[in-house]
Amino acid sequence: MTTALSAPTAAPAPARTRLWIPQRVLVTRSAQEHPHTAEILRRCEAAGVDDVELLRNDRITGVRGESERETYARAKSALAVVTSPASSRLLDPIPPSADWRVDLARGCPAHCQYCYLAGSLSGPPMTRVYGDLEEILAGLDAYVGHGTITSTNADRAGEGTTFEASCYTDPLGIEHVTGSLSAAIRHVGTHDFGGPVQLRATTKFAAVDGLLDLPHGGRTRLRFSVGPESVVGRFEGGTDPVATRIEALATVARAGYPVGLTIAPIMPVGDWRTAYGDLLGRVAAALEGIDGLDLTAECITHRFTPGSKETLESWYPRTRLEMDPEQRRTKRGRFGAVKHVYPDDVMADLREHVTSELAERLPGARVLYWT
Repeated sequence: MTTALSAPTAAPAPARTRLWIPQRVLVTRSAQEHPHTAEILRRCEAAGVDDVELLRNDRITGVRGESERETYARAKSALAVVTSPASSRLLDPIPPSADWRVDLARGCPAHCQYCYLAGSLSGPPMTRVYGDLEEILAGLDAYVGHGTITSTNADRAGEGTTFEASCYTDPLGIEHVTGSLSAAIRHVGTHDFGGPVQLRATTKFAAVDGLLDLPHGGRTRLRFSVGPESVVGRFEGGTDPVATRIEALATVARAGYPVGLTIAPIMPVGDWRTAYGDLLGRVAAALEGIDGLDLTAECITHRFTPGSKETLESWYPRTRLEMDPEQRRTKRGRFGAVKHVYPDDVMADLREHVTSELAERLPGARVLYWT
């Protein structure tokens, strides 16, 4: 049953964006040979980083501390400039988001207590950015026209061959010290691929000024991860406030970018029905009147694995995030991997409410998937 829409609660004035500045930058020997590394170092110097070490080999050491917490703190405050492993240049499909996953970096400076990367990346959670960016981008041509996730989906085929750049990082969160996202946008926007393409990136940050004048050609969809304050304020440390992300979403939409909402992680926390309706009402108000708006929505409910639960509880021992397997349904992947998701009745309730709010408040948005 549909209820009347309430006016969104007045949002606080957007706070300034939070720019993460690494305390230490390590550059491997192999990375030093690539032109993009020089751009990274230029940006780090401009940001005030004065602890930069040019390594004599390709080993990253000195990150582990005497405890898990100390290791976490050291890793999260450092940036490593490395070269991409050969395996990462052989692109994998990334359902349901995109045809192919392209990595500009691995790791993220944020402190999300539900972190999607926990348990999926080995070693301390250091952000590693790839200095061999030119080679990574040059490799995209071979994949154009060969996707099987979105290219073969009748509802999304118009996007062309899609490349997801934020599977293992938040590219905007590190853009001011890497320049990798703007380089990728410029390449995809101007390169002759011989077929339609779309670069995709999602973020919890809002420093978009450096992207506004890029020759994106409408080929990059910038999506902003949003959630009610009951989720973002409690569980997303070191990120920009939701109000600032919404403002950034509207700003890049006015610059002609296709845009999107990544509503994640969807959780039944507190008065969640009111909270999600209010959130989407605020988004609708920000986007009102933008000409040519191309808006999508992706809906991702909270889930965890046994491995991510163990890692997250070591990183955030005082977390109040619910990760109780007894309250969840066990979902198994193709190769037996276990995920703990919400029970069917909870999932159905979440889906019905959030998608109906989307339909009423943002009727022009295309919902790409629910998971």
